[in-house]
Amino acid sequence: MTDALWVLMLLLLAAAALVAVRRRLPVLFWWLVGYPVVTLRVLTSYRATMDACGLTVPASAVRRATARMMGRQAAPVPPRRSLPRPTGSGLVMRLRMAAGQAPEDFTASADRLRHAWGAHAVHVRPTKPGRLELQLVGWDVLADVRPARRWLQTGPLSLPLALREDGHWHVRDFRTVPHELILGATQSGKSVYLRNLLCGLARQPVALVGIDCKWGVELAPFAPRLSALADTPDRANDLLDVLVEEMEARFRLIGMAGGAGPDTVLTSDVWGLPEKVRPVPLVVVVDEVAELFLAASKDDEKRRDAMVTKLIRLAQLGRAAGIYLEVCGQRFGAELGKGATMLRAQLTGRVCHRVNDETSANIALGDIAPEAALAATSIPAERPGVAVIGDSSGGWSRVRSPHLTLNDAAAVCRDTSSLVPELPRLDSFRPVVAKELVGPSPAAPIAPTARPVTE
Repeated sequence: MTDALWVLMLLLLAAAALVAVRRRLPVLFWWLVGYPVVTLRVLTSYRATMDACGLTVPASAVRRATARMMGRQAAPVPPRRSLPRPTGSGLVMRLRMAAGQAPEDFTASADRLRHAWGAHAVHVRPTKPGRLELQLVGWDVLADVRPARRWLQTGPLSLPLALREDGHWHVRDFRTVPHELILGATQSGKSVYLRNLLCGLARQPVALVGIDCKWGVELAPFAPRLSALADTPDRANDLLDVLVEEMEARFRLIGMAGGAGPDTVLTSDVWGLPEKVRPVPLVVVVDEVAELFLAASKDDEKRRDAMVTKLIRLAQLGRAAGIYLEVCGQRFGAELGKGATMLRAQLTGRVCHRVNDETSANIALGDIAPEAALAATSIPAERPGVAVIGDSSGGWSRVRSPHLTLNDAAAVCRDTSSLVPELPRLDSFRPVVAKELVGPSPAAPIAPTARPVTE
C-alpha cells in the first residue's frame, strides 16, 4: 500500500510539473509531449482523416485491377506526405497533391484537420506546382509574445515587428514595402507596434521624422532620436515643404550621378549610388493622421488639401529617394479630403488593430482581402496588440507585437541619440530635449517637468 501511494504521489507531481511547464514554457512542453503525441496521431490517422475531409482521389486503374484480383476493393488514395518535421511552434509536413487537387481544397479543410489532429491551427502554404506544406501549430503562439532574437534582423531597414499566428515573424522591410498604414482604436496596441518600429529604426543609421499634432505627446518621448518633430498643423505643413525639398534634392543627386560618365553604373534610386554620397534613409512617422487634417474653416481646408498633396508626392516618389512613410491613426477616411483614396493606394502595407467600427477595418483591409477586414473586426478587446497585417499581394495574417513599455522605448532613443544624422534642412525642426532635472534643493521650489518641444 505504501509503494502504491508513493507511485501515485510521483504521478501527481509529474502531472503538476507538466501543467506548469505547459503554462510557463510552452516550447519545452511541445518538444517533450506535444510533438510526439501529435505526430503519432497524424501518422496513425492520416489516411482516414484525408478521406473524411474529401482530400483523397480514386485509386489508379492498376491498383483497382490488382485489388479485384485479390478479391478486395481499392481504397481511395491520399496525397503523398513526408515525415512530420518539428518546428519551434508545431510541425510541418510536405504533401504532393494528387491530380485534380489544388491548395484551395486543403485550405478549405484546414479547420477539419485541426480538430482531427488536436492542433491549435493548421496553415497551408503552396511551395511549387503540385506541392504544398501543411503546418500544424501546437499552441496559441500569440498568447505570450517575446521580442525577436537579434539574428532575425536580416539587414538595413528590415525589422521583425510582430509574431504571426503560424509562429513566423512578420518582418517589416521598407525597401520592399516602403509605405504603411497603421489603424487602431485607443488601447488596441497600435502605440506598442509603433514603439517597436521606432526602437528598431533607432538602432540603425536612419533619419526619423515625427509629425504628431496632439502637441507631440505621442512622439515626444522619442525626441532624442528624432531629426525633426512637428506638433501643430502649421508646423507640420512647413515640415512637409522641407521634406519635399529634400526629396527633390535627392532626385537631382541621382540624376547627376547618372550623367557622371560613360563607365558610371546607372541607377534610378538612392540605393544604387556609391555609399560615400548616398543620402541617409529617412522615415516619416505621421501619428494620429485625423488630428492633422481636421478643418474648421476654409483656411484649414486649404492647408489640409495642401498637406495631403505633399504626402501623396512623398508616397509616390519617396521610395526612390529613400524616404518612407508610416501613417498612423484611429481611422482614415473622408476627413482627409479629396486625396484620401489616392494616398491610401500608395500605403501598400496595412496594419489594422482592433477598431471601433467596421468601416475603419474596410478602409484598412477591404481593398486587399474582404476576409481580412472581417478578421480585424473580431479582435477581442482583452488581447491588445493583436492585429491583422496585409499587403498589396492579397496575403494577410493575424499578428501580435511584443509588449514594450514607453519608458523602455524612450531609453532606447536616449541611448541611440548619437546616431541622429546631419540633415541641415531639418535643423530648424529638430526637437529641443529638456535636460533632466537633478533634484532641487530643499529651499528651492519644485520646477515643473518639461517635455520635449519644438523650436
